[in-house]
Amino acid sequence: MAGIDFQTLFQQAQAIQKQIEMAQAELAKKQVTGSSGGGMVTVTATGKGDLVKVRIDPQAVDQRDVPMLEDLVLAAVNAAIANARALAQEAGAGPLAALGGMMPGGLR
Repeated sequence: MAGIDFQTLFQQAQAIQKQIEMAQAELAKKQVTGSSGGGMVTVTATGKGDLVKVRIDPQAVDQRDVPMLEDLVLAAVNAAIANARALAQEAGAGPLAALGGMMPGGLR
C-alpha cells in the first residue's frame, strides 16, 4: 500500500468523527412530529428518536373505542420515529460521504 499517508488519513478520520459528533448534538436539539387520524393524535420526538410529547385531541377519546385510540397513538409514534430516522440519515450523509472519499477506491 505504497503512497498512503496514514498520518493524514488518521487526521481526516478524526475530523470526520468530530463532524459526526456535532451532527448528533444538533439532532438532539431538533424535533420532528408524526400524526395520525387527520391530526387527532400527534407525537413529537427529537432527531435522535426520543419521544418528548404526545398530544391527543379530546374528540379522539371515546370510551367505547379505546382500541382505535391505541392504533392512532401507535401510528403517530411510528411516524415520528420514521421522521427522526430520516432527519438523522440526512444529517449523517455529509460526514459519512466524506469518509468514502478518503479511502483508496472509496467506500462500497
